Amino acid sequence: MSALLTTFSAAGPLACGWGVHGLLMGRRLMAARRDALSGLWTRAAFERGALRILGRQMHTAVVMVDLDGFKALNDTAGHAAGDAAIRNTAASLNDAVAAYPGAVVGRLGGDEFIAAIPLPRAHALSLLLDALHDAITAPFRFEGTDLSVGVSIGASLTSDLLPDAPQGGPVALSLLMRLADEAMYTAKRAGGGWYDPAAATPDCTTTAGRRTGRPGTHTPDREEAA
Repeated sequence: MSALLTTFSAAGPLACGWGVHGLLMGRRLMAARRDALSGLWTRAAFERGALRILGRQMHTAVVMVDLDGFKALNDTAGHAAGDAAIRNTAASLNDAVAAYPGAVVGRLGGDEFIAAIPLPRAHALSLLLDALHDAITAPFRFEGTDLSVGVSIGASLTSDLLPDAPQGGPVALSLLMRLADEAMYTAKRAGGGWYDPAAATPDCTTTAGRRTGRPGTHTPDREEAA
């Protein structure tokens, strides 16, 4: 009996050590999947999460975000201000998707971000993009000064895929990311704001997917409607 107790006594610290080691390894692995500055998922981790959503959700939006005026902010206010803009954008993205359980948000690098968002219905996307644009472009406080950046946002939906296209898996995700990227560049070429191809119909007057004349809809060489 005493030999058995001695064995357990000797094994206890070893087991505890392995437990702590496993916990530390788990934390390091989790940290490696997170972007150090924004706290968002890295691209690889984002794609794993997005694939899980595509596999079980009928309406999934992929949203691509690219800041406008970010280089100018870095040049005039310094890189610390640019870092603050990245963190502010990450917080705005997280706040915007908080109402959509299962959504994943990542930073692709630089001032580019991406999100995969399960929606209750397809037409909820326009409201989400509008709120997201307003949140990101709102002034943020940095060292006693209000700073701001512009943003171009593009989106795609699983319903944008062709009927015979795969509805889940890496091929579908790659296609949705490409469509969202193209929509984002459409918004950027128009001067910023957001662009959702499904919402941009000839029956409504929009600039970059938003009602013309609203803040953030300015486009070069074009007068906004009053």
